[in-house]
Amino acid sequence: MTAMSDLPGPISEPTPARLPLLAAMAPLREPMFTRLWIAAVISYTGTWMQNVAAGWYMASLTNSAIMVSLVQVAMSLPVFLVALPAGALADMVDRRKLLLVTQWWMVAAAAVVGVLAMVGALTPWSLLLFTFLLGLGAVMNDPAWQAITPEVVSRDCFAAAVALNSVGFNIARAVGPAMAGIIISLAGAGLVFLLNAASFLGVIFFLTTWKNAPHAAPRPIGEIAESLAGGISHLRDSKPVQSVLVRTGLFSVFGSALWALLPLIARPHGALGYGILVGCFGLGALAGAAILPSFRDRLSVNKVFVLATVLYAIAVLALAHADRFSRVALVLFCAGVGWITILASLNVSAQTMAPAAVRARALSMYLLVLQGGMAAGSALWGTMAEQAGISRALLVASLGLIVGLVTIGHYRLETRKLDLQTIAVHEEV
Repeated sequence: MTAMSDLPGPISEPTPARLPLLAAMAPLREPMFTRLWIAAVISYTGTWMQNVAAGWYMASLTNSAIMVSLVQVAMSLPVFLVALPAGALADMVDRRKLLLVTQWWMVAAAAVVGVLAMVGALTPWSLLLFTFLLGLGAVMNDPAWQAITPEVVSRDCFAAAVALNSVGFNIARAVGPAMAGIIISLAGAGLVFLLNAASFLGVIFFLTTWKNAPHAAPRPIGEIAESLAGGISHLRDSKPVQSVLVRTGLFSVFGSALWALLPLIARPHGALGYGILVGCFGLGALAGAAILPSFRDRLSVNKVFVLATVLYAIAVLALAHADRFSRVALVLFCAGVGWITILASLNVSAQTMAPAAVRARALSMYLLVLQGGMAAGSALWGTMAEQAGISRALLVASLGLIVGLVTIGHYRLETRKLDLQTIAVHEEV
């Protein structure tokens, strides 16, 4: 669906903390949503397969830690560059038509990179280029994609639909990497890229058969520019907004070290091992999502964030010294628990840090900081690993995560009438 990772879902009232099972599954009784959900899970799985294959293929092409880390940069940079214009565009044009364009864009990019890999013509720089192009299509796709959710599910089931979207993404996070590892070991990364191209076709079929609501008259360009300027002014003057952005920036820069260097860490274990390891991270994320409600009942979002950051920092440090496959897998499982808990805390705080009138623009700024920090951090850790070694780079990243918590007293995370189960993560790390 997208090449991004861990992005907030639609701007809406979140799901209650403890939805009964039947209520949680209610959206799947609506045929339109069910078709879209199945197509989305397939596409999410393809995206995770692509992410694993891209990192592994780069690690097989070069020993340069910088080049390997630039794969993560190429994935994250498009959000930093075009997230705000993408949101504005989604308000100006027919969203169904825009989604069809972005989906076909991603089909083309994934198919070309797959063919190049199959014939042995994919170079490190061309891999980075097409990874960037996939990310660009995903960023242009995401605002419109989020905005159509209320149109394919009834009002009463909307909150549960948001939760199911999150479940679908995390299922793909756990399954996709392992599938990629198996396919790479048997047939090579090229086939994985081609399968990712095919994974978008289900969503395209849905969009071609779905009749959306009539498109409202587009807003003038000047009005959109004025709206963006007003949102930025609010973000600059609001302490809750500043707190979320500071916490997000510090975490994204230092937390990106794991993803930037993981292909190099996993290289001794082969392609299948790499896929399994990323799958272990995904299983940890699922486990983290499952235990969040119990933590939310006992602790504030600020305390949960601190505990999760400490857990993630310990996992990053342990990863530098884990020599056996089983230990690396266990460390990544723990890292997945910490990662999803941190992003859930940031996401729910981001959704309540501004009034409803400027909430979308506030979330756009949150995304810019999150993905911009991931892109900058990935380049930083790749350079450091190249100069000082992977273990030292992970040590510095772990210390940075801990030291960054010193600012927690001044920049506290807060929530209002939302719970930590609001985790709608679409893309990719």
